[in-house]
Amino acid sequence: MPAAPVAVPPDRESIGLIGLGLMGGAMAERFLARGFEVVGFDIDSARLAAFVSQGGRAAEAIAELAVSCQRIILSLPNSDAVQTVLEQLEPHLHPGQLIVDTTTGCPEIAVAAGRRLAGHRVDYVEGTISGNSSQVRRGEVLVIASGAAQAIARCDDLFACFANKVHHVGDWGSASKLKLVSNLVLGLNRAVLAEGLAFAGKLGLSPEQTLAVLRDSMGYSRVMDTKGAKMIAGDFEPQARLSQHLKDVRLILSAAAASHAWTPLSEVHKQLLEQAESKGLGALDNSAIIRVLERED
Repeated sequence: MPAAPVAVPPDRESIGLIGLGLMGGAMAERFLARGFEVVGFDIDSARLAAFVSQGGRAAEAIAELAVSCQRIILSLPNSDAVQTVLEQLEPHLHPGQLIVDTTTGCPEIAVAAGRRLAGHRVDYVEGTISGNSSQVRRGEVLVIASGAAQAIARCDDLFACFANKVHHVGDWGSASKLKLVSNLVLGLNRAVLAEGLAFAGKLGLSPEQTLAVLRDSMGYSRVMDTKGAKMIAGDFEPQARLSQHLKDVRLILSAAAASHAWTPLSEVHKQLLEQAESKGLGALDNSAIIRVLERED
């Protein structure tokens, strides 16, 4: 369903944002542009300084957000980081607060977090994001949300700042599971595009013409629009890092093993990403997977 229309908060509500990396930093820009006061925290001082230069207010400690913000968004690299942050927040939370977790992580940990926070009468919503940081800046991502309907309704104005669609998919854990499914399909689309462009190059075809034909073909996917030109130009300025997607693929394979699902393509995908990381490509955009597929041997 479409995201709710954005309403600029008349009293400049302070919202908390923990994690100011590629996705969190992009969300911060959108919140600030919509009139929220954003109180941010990150362990990286350079990220925090960049956030402050854009008009955000830096928190000196995570506990400060629990004291000053009724709604707190988490944008963290993995479930371990989420658990660490919640342990630091928990003693300072009070009934009626809302935690929105946008992290791509382990479904079981999301369920445990929701139950744990419910014991403090704190709402917990999984708000996983399908899209990259550039799409967040344009307000063009999908939010996959799970949790109580009334809690998700409390997120409408937040999600509307950076998303154009929101799907409510059920109870805690469901959003994390669906995000893993989404990332499986997305990542393989990206890898297949990279393989196709590398193959075209070996055949002596123009990469630009190849991409144009693919966009008009039955094999079209939106990955061609977001990553095709980057692959051709070798522009690997990160929108989403390759190492983060490798983390996601490992989560996918772990969930697949636990549920007895067969995911042979993801096994191969993991191997390709590991090769890319071993070549020093992990901090680059995930489109850099093409460098592995362009090998000369």
